[in-house]
Amino acid sequence: MHKAGFVNIFGKPNAGKSTLLNAIIGEKLAIISPKVQTTRHRITGVLTEPGYQIVFSDTPGIIDPKYKLHEKMMGAVKSALEDADVALLIMDAKDSLEENLELFESLKLKVPVILIINKMDNILKADMETLVARAEAWGKAKAVVPVSAMQKKGLKELMAAIVALLPDANPFYPEDTLTDKSTRFFVAEIIREKIFQLFEEEIPYHTTVIVTQFQEKQTLTKITAEIIVTRETQKAIILGEKGKSIREVGTLARQDIEKFIERKTFLELFVKVRGKWRDNDLYLKEYGY
Repeated sequence: MHKAGFVNIFGKPNAGKSTLLNAIIGEKLAIISPKVQTTRHRITGVLTEPGYQIVFSDTPGIIDPKYKLHEKMMGAVKSALEDADVALLIMDAKDSLEENLELFESLKLKVPVILIINKMDNILKADMETLVARAEAWGKAKAVVPVSAMQKKGLKELMAAIVALLPDANPFYPEDTLTDKSTRFFVAEIIREKIFQLFEEEIPYHTTVIVTQFQEKQTLTKITAEIIVTRETQKAIILGEKGKSIREVGTLARQDIEKFIERKTFLELFVKVRGKWRDNDLYLKEYGY
């Protein structure tokens, strides 16, 4: 029987969530996006293997237990963890077990939990064994798994523990999902946001952005995008005198895109006029509306 499920990761900021995801998903990593909302989950990475598919998702909001936990933030985190099939609670091996358990307790989770003790390479084997025993004594985790996300140690054991808890289900996504679509969408949104920031009046509302090329080369990512407007006068405004305005859009967008995908980016922008694109079903479909 095929297994599939949503697995959400929770932990303090330094616990190693992203590193763990990178290690698990490897080169297939879908990009961590604060914006891409798929219906009920924000997707961080999809891992498809023969027999199972896991949709990993990060929890919203980074929570530092040193502060009074913000009600709303906790609410968001709780709902994110409640609609998961499995919750991964990750902590740094050198961090206080009590403090982390207290934080995890405050989530009042209703789904099966795996407690991950990360950075196991930073402490002695005997200390690790004691720590695992103490964590197991907590009694709320279906499994306690020591890993080193950096060194990719313990991942096999972790995956086995996750798969064991997944419900029987068909895959949610096609095998090759989901990075590209969400990244393209996000890149287009960043460019569109800059148009909102830089131009007045109706211009932004007549504009849409299509990413036509997204190529990951060895040293950089090459992105080509078209800014679609409804009239020649709008095109002239977006281009600006001698291309000054479009260069500004490009520079600001590129800085944000580089932060987002964490890679050097070459961004090329074109402006195209498509009269009445907002009323044209064919265009709307092509532009993803």
